[in-house]
Amino acid sequence: MSHFTNIKTNLQNLFYLEKALNRLQIDHKREKININSLNHDLYNINLVIPQSNNHDIVFSWDGKEYKLVTDMSFWKQSCPVESFIDKISQQYAGEVIIGEGQKTGFQPVKYQKNEDGSNTLVLERWHKGTP
Repeated sequence: MSHFTNIKTNLQNLFYLEKALNRLQIDHKREKININSLNHDLYNINLVIPQSNNHDIVFSWDGKEYKLVTDMSFWKQSCPVESFIDKISQQYAGEVIIGEGQKTGFQPVKYQKNEDGSNTLVLERWHKGTP
């Protein structure tokens, strides 16, 4: 019998979540979910992380954020679920900083993973004009 666990996250942007998973080399695929509406077909996009035991991990959109849905008895990742979410959240934050910074003219010049597990991210923006 399956017992799914729903874990709340602060991950709200599909684009940055996918970039984080890609940078961490976590295989995933999109799953389009039809939401029936009175006059419109609406869709949510979930992200599915396949596992070798066919008990996949899903980042499911709840209307505000992506929650992680999994059956904990079938967890097959290299680290505990809390560490897994922390690693993705840290990478997601870096992707948000880069993406939003680029919208205002900043460019990433350094992205370094440190030995302690933290990341160093440096952005710069050159001001064109007279001093």
